[in-house]
Amino acid sequence: MAYFVTGATGFIGRHLVGNLLKRKGTIHVLVRKDSRKKFDALVRELGWDAKRLAVVEGDMTAGRCGVSAAQLRSLKGKVKHFFHLAAVYDLTASLEAQRSANIDGTQHALDLAAAIEAGCFHHTSSIAAAGLYPGIFREDMYAEAEGLDDPYLRTKHESEGLVRRETRIKWRIYRPAMVVGHSKTGAIDKIDGPYYFFTLIKKLRDVFPPWMPMLGLEGGRINIVPVDFVADAMDHIAHKPRLDGHTFHLTDPEPLRVGEVLNLFCRAGHAPEMTMRLDARMFAFVPPSIRGAVGALPPVKRFVGMLLRDFRIPKQVMKFITYPTRFDNREAERALRGSGIEVPKLEDYAWRLWDYWERHLDPDLFIDRTLKGKVRNKVVVITGGSSGIGLATAQRVAEAGAVTVIVARREEELFAARDAMKAAGGKVFAYTADLADLADCDRLVQQVLADHGHVDILINNAGRSIRRSIELSYDRFHDFERTMQLNYFGSLRLIMGFMPSMTRRRKGHIINISSIGVLANSPRFSAYVASKAALDAFSRCAQGELSGKGISFTTINMPLVATPMIAPTKMYDSVPTLTPDEAAGLLVKAIIEKPSRITTRLGIFAALVNAVAPKAYEIVMSTAFELFPDSAAARGDRSALRDETPSQEQIAFAAMMRGVHW
Repeated sequence: MAYFVTGATGFIGRHLVGNLLKRKGTIHVLVRKDSRKKFDALVRELGWDAKRLAVVEGDMTAGRCGVSAAQLRSLKGKVKHFFHLAAVYDLTASLEAQRSANIDGTQHALDLAAAIEAGCFHHTSSIAAAGLYPGIFREDMYAEAEGLDDPYLRTKHESEGLVRRETRIKWRIYRPAMVVGHSKTGAIDKIDGPYYFFTLIKKLRDVFPPWMPMLGLEGGRINIVPVDFVADAMDHIAHKPRLDGHTFHLTDPEPLRVGEVLNLFCRAGHAPEMTMRLDARMFAFVPPSIRGAVGALPPVKRFVGMLLRDFRIPKQVMKFITYPTRFDNREAERALRGSGIEVPKLEDYAWRLWDYWERHLDPDLFIDRTLKGKVRNKVVVITGGSSGIGLATAQRVAEAGAVTVIVARREEELFAARDAMKAAGGKVFAYTADLADLADCDRLVQQVLADHGHVDILINNAGRSIRRSIELSYDRFHDFERTMQLNYFGSLRLIMGFMPSMTRRRKGHIINISSIGVLANSPRFSAYVASKAALDAFSRCAQGELSGKGISFTTINMPLVATPMIAPTKMYDSVPTLTPDEAAGLLVKAIIEKPSRITTRLGIFAALVNAVAPKAYEIVMSTAFELFPDSAAARGDRSALRDETPSQEQIAFAAMMRGVHW
């Protein structure tokens, strides 16, 4: 017995060939001439018996698959089973590519099978051939398909039609559901189907704790099967007698709704589950004309496009959220009865799919995550660059090959930092400036642009913090003025100064060091938090105006860091803090990933509780206010500074609310 297989190097094809090798007979495999090395490598990787594999050079885009006349003669009458799997299984592929592979390729395969007088033509179709049929689609149905406007659905439907109209040879048709990775290993060769939502799930996991309830969509029922089931079922059914002319749905008889599927993968990825799910079909009452008109509005298109782009979800996938079709598979069940081949439950192997994706296919794995790849030969300006967070960040970007510009007030300390980094091989430039003086800010901007031409990344790190209750600030209005002058107006002046050249070049990144106090509303920091909140608000507004011009803004709600700025409050010596190097790690992440915001889970949780239960949160903050009194420095009592030590209650509370300023 001999076999002929097209698409043997494809995902389903390689598993089917592995099954056929367990049987007797030679397996003829169609391979393009320029893919021969790839095929040979696959044979070695999978440990196939090369002696039983006969390579037939050809091309699916050519007549009779480009098989030579001599090869046709040698194959004639020898092939009992012709498996056609070569096709485009990609919703995002162009119409031309899909027509060429799915329709023209199927016709060429039929002509080849007829020319070599194959015993039976086994066509791998798809449930996509049913289109978006509203109801139960049986295995004997074909012409009843609806909603075939999508190129992928249309070409899968039309290619199956070619087989159904074939009279020269016998045929069998297999319609697999959405095929995912192997149920035992999780292995898959590309991102498709539910995998498109894995990036979104991962982002939820990174931002929210797994126990937090989330809002999601319910959607229609989506039919998912693992590749090993499809290959096993095709192999078994192909060798059963008296089934020619039949179609077999290789589907899950109990498909899950979209929301249930996403929750399974949320559980597998340790992300929060969507406990409250809205049925997407509830929006069906809106007339299609209105939905289309709203969706065509430029702001809506841009917003939706941005979300899908950020989460790496093709827009073609969204139409399947409300997938309306169910599949009757009684023919396949009858053919598989007694074989032990059945669809495993997704919940039993979802974790394997997630694990394989995260280890091998996560798009983030292929992003250049080296700092050098992001800053090499780029101009990076860091304020407050002579000590603390600024110095630790400057050292990293200088080591990565950036043109590093550090700014600070104190000349001696600044130049010492510059010289040390230059001695280590960095391209470092130092400029003294008082950023609380707007005229000095303007001078700095002009000098940096004159010397370097432009700025790629501006890091507003310099800042002033004041910890003092409002009652002790009645006669200290200047506390609010000086924090606002440096933390807000000084940073804003630099942004406005460097922004024109950034917009002309259509690229630039502004990173603002904010505080977790903006999210936690820390008592006794009203002056400091207000100044940082102003910069946060500006950044959110500016991002909306400038994102289309290639400008990115990142706000880092920095937790408590052990720097000279917190030294006057002796209590902080005994509470958890980040080191400047750890804080610089957050800045490196900001440079590489360009997120809109970086914060801790505690910061997000505090903001969420404040939004949902503001009175309850007010009690927590009031308790903290009473527990942590004004420091001796804030009271102006210098004699008490050396005796100021935190109580056990203060240490315990600060440890529980790690990183928040008290």
